[in-house]
Amino acid sequence: MTMLPQIRIPATYLRGGTSKGVFFALHDLPEAAQRPGAVRDAILLRTLGSPDPYGKQIDGLGNASSSTSKAVILSRSTRPGHDVDYLFGQVAIDQPFVDWSGNCGNLSAAVGPCAIHLGLVDAARIPQDGLCTIRIWQANIGKTIVAHVPIVGGQVQETGDFELDGVSFPAAEVALEFLDPADEGEDGGAMFPTGQLVDTLEVPGVGSFAATLINAGIPTIFLNAADLGYIGTELQGAINGDKAALARFETIRAHGALKMGLINDLAEAAMRQHTPKIAFVAPPASYTASSGKRVEAAGIDLLVRALSMGQLHHAMMGTAAVAIGTAAAVPGTLVNLAAGGGERNAVRFGHPSGTLRVGAEARLVDGQWQVTKALMSRSARILMEGWVRVPGEVLAG
Repeated sequence: MTMLPQIRIPATYLRGGTSKGVFFALHDLPEAAQRPGAVRDAILLRTLGSPDPYGKQIDGLGNASSSTSKAVILSRSTRPGHDVDYLFGQVAIDQPFVDWSGNCGNLSAAVGPCAIHLGLVDAARIPQDGLCTIRIWQANIGKTIVAHVPIVGGQVQETGDFELDGVSFPAAEVALEFLDPADEGEDGGAMFPTGQLVDTLEVPGVGSFAATLINAGIPTIFLNAADLGYIGTELQGAINGDKAALARFETIRAHGALKMGLINDLAEAAMRQHTPKIAFVAPPASYTASSGKRVEAAGIDLLVRALSMGQLHHAMMGTAAVAIGTAAAVPGTLVNLAAGGGERNAVRFGHPSGTLRVGAEARLVDGQWQVTKALMSRSARILMEGWVRVPGEVLAG
């Protein structure tokens, strides 16, 4: 049998926030992969090492978690007032599909630095020293993200003293603004798809749950920890080793997706693992984070745990943090109530790796809550640059 040789594609491997991903410039991809379709998906799957029935992604660059099985495609933006177009793909680990339904808030922090590195930002826009403001078009969800990237000597400053729980080493801070995170956008999804701040979510065979269903940053289903039998201080081991609990979460997530209008049939949820997210909240309580760091109840506003791709996340997804900040800013949501209720423009929440602060600007207009922006800080760093190699058969899709 004649086997095709490997092809090589320029790529950059970056950490953004508490995630890692392989970044490509659109013009560097093979021609057939410069547009959506089977060839593009096949390249990303093979790059990350999926599908892997062993769940390890040994034959690729993925690291067997939802936080590290990610790919990004960047290009110069043709949209007025924007510098770069950003397309995100969540690559399944043990299944042969790429989910394009949402954004990655953590990797959003790496988009600006990578776009500068790849020469996708006009040199005249980059200061010799100071902050370079990069306007990013998030193509998956049709939103604008503004990244403030530190520059020293005309180059991206990657090292620094900004600490982020869930990341071992400090780095330079990248401040992010997610504009109109709950605006209807291109998919027409309303901030509260059902029109209610709190719904009753009926899940046959599982139970009935109070739920805040919100489309901000990423579609998210918020539940009360107590309704699920949890206290909100759980770490990964308490949930990810419980197959029955994970199956229950997935069933609830599927019914929530149906109620939010994201799917038309429950079976569709299996092929839409990236969205919606499911999370549970609780009032503040003290606990020891996965790093051994002590988190005191007095230092946080609430507890939040979230699942991504069927597993409890080791920290917090950036887009889910946007949803948390947005929901916290709207009095009466489960997130807001867990934080003590009332109007607030920022919260610090406890997650499995520590704490995170996220802000949101909300106002009541004609009886409807509107959120103009959500704000948080992350960091980013290039880990490796060069070429990925994938078998030539991927060009057949």
